[in-house]
Amino acid sequence: MVQNGFVVEFTAAAGREDEVAAFLVSAREMVEREPETITWFAFRKDKRTFGIFDAFETEEGRAFHLQGEVRRAIDANGELFAVQPTITPVDLIAAKLPH
Repeated sequence: MVQNGFVVEFTAAAGREDEVAAFLVSAREMVEREPETITWFAFRKDKRTFGIFDAFETEEGRAFHLQGEVRRAIDANGELFAVQPTITPVDLIAAKLPH
């Protein structure tokens, strides 16, 4: 059962919104190489606010992802963001996933 997740929120630096969107699209390839990442969604809330939601079956999978390629890419591209992205671990209490 998928029990663990992250909600990540990004605020793009002024004028860097398209680059943040492109960065998130490119991050999907990195996540594809993580078998423990069950679901991964990148989204846009408004002009400058973006996010990621991802979920894992185990705490180990979540911990691996936290130290993985996407996290390193976020840290390496800090100039894209107005402030440091907020990474919030969440415990999932219910989910509907494809079979």
